[in-house]
Amino acid sequence: MDGIKVKLVNYTPRPLETITWAALISYWNEWESETFEKVTMNDVESHLPRVLSYGHESILEHANFTFAIEGISRITSHQLVRHRLASYTQQSMRYIKINPEDVEETFVIPESVKKDPELYEKWKKLMEDAIKLYEESYSKGIHQEDARFILPQAVRTKIVVTMNLRELKHFLGLRACERAQWEIREVAWKMLGEIAKIKELRPIIEWAKLGPRCIALGYCPERELMPPGCLKTTKEKWKNLMKA
Repeated sequence: MDGIKVKLVNYTPRPLETITWAALISYWNEWESETFEKVTMNDVESHLPRVLSYGHESILEHANFTFAIEGISRITSHQLVRHRLASYTQQSMRYIKINPEDVEETFVIPESVKKDPELYEKWKKLMEDAIKLYEESYSKGIHQEDARFILPQAVRTKIVVTMNLRELKHFLGLRACERAQWEIREVAWKMLGEIAKIKELRPIIEWAKLGPRCIALGYCPERELMPPGCLKTTKEKWKNLMKA
């Protein structure tokens, strides 16, 4: 299995223009519904960075982003759905039977475990046994909705996530942080990378400071819990993303 896959599959048409147009209602007397079609990127560049620099981020809620995420464990999907201001549709293990090809195809095993060959073999054995019992239960007439109870949380899953841009910023702020659990941190950076791939979206990463909270704050809010050297490496990683 090719690890974790994240793809930005859809987003609000002309998102930056939409956010800018929404922002203008608060102080532009000429604002009306028809003016949306007249908003240009020049208008966006003239108004949006300034409005966001004031901390007026409610306007970000007018743009939505939908991501397809594959290959994560259910441990990580459980972390993901804690971000409640979002919409989720997840692969059902009640309706879809797991058809394993091998342990790595079916489960996520942390790299920390793989570094210990003896421990790694024990993990694989446990997961292989879980798969065998799952298959045996199914072959004896146990429906997959009950057979799934035997599977560890490490089983891979797929999920569709839709967030508005303000919630996405909140999510990235917490989950792209070096102190976040490694798997959901990888998801967060891949989501940010998907946005950075699209030319029309790239400016909002800088203007809204999308990324770990240290990018927006300029310091690490984790204080004494900050991993050594992570502030410098995180900023470099973010800058390199913008250059890619």
